[in-house]
Amino acid sequence: MRVPLPSTPESASASAARAPLSKERVLRAAVALADGAGVEALSMRKLAQTLGVEAMSLYNHVRNKEDVLDGIVDAVIGEIELCPCGADWRTTLRQQVFSARRVLLRHPWAPPVIESRTRTSPAVVRYVDAIIGLLRAGGFSIELAHHAIHVLGSRILGFTQDLFDDTAEVTPETAAVIARELAEHYPHAAEMALAVSHEGGLGGCDDEVEFAFGLDLILDGFERLRAST
Repeated sequence: MRVPLPSTPESASASAARAPLSKERVLRAAVALADGAGVEALSMRKLAQTLGVEAMSLYNHVRNKEDVLDGIVDAVIGEIELCPCGADWRTTLRQQVFSARRVLLRHPWAPPVIESRTRTSPAVVRYVDAIIGLLRAGGFSIELAHHAIHVLGSRILGFTQDLFDDTAEVTPETAAVIARELAEHYPHAAEMALAVSHEGGLGGCDDEVEFAFGLDLILDGFERLRAST
């Protein structure tokens, strides 16, 4: 009897290249490409090369790059695990938001792509429907739930767009230079530039801490409103 040889990495790769092309396989490859090289590297030509096919073969499964971007948004949001409704709406919703945040942190390219989409994504509608369900089960009127969705905005998907990108490391020396330049005309901005950079001050900005602070502030406010209705 002939014993089959174990697959080598080369033979496994060749086998994957021979696997039938499908939309799901195209989108999985697109997500992996964006994860590895950034969404800027995603093109139909590069995607075809990754899959080991001719670029024209992709058009049997996706219409164009915009269709691919729509698809990978659906794929990423589809990774978010939905939390069952619990007795404590605030705790459950907070868990749900941070479940989404964990997914978005795995795919750091996703937030700007989500914001750029003009098509209503089935995955987003499914997710928002689940969020509304959590609020309604927690005693929110449909009006208050509507306000909550608007106020929470992209936070329900685990990210938010800050006014400035202040996540870069700034040395105390650099902060002092910036503060001196700002101080004459913008004293309050100078004060903050020093506070978030110097040892013994506020320390560098922590995106996770600031995200949680804002989310908790919003949830606390809605709990007061919910309890008063």
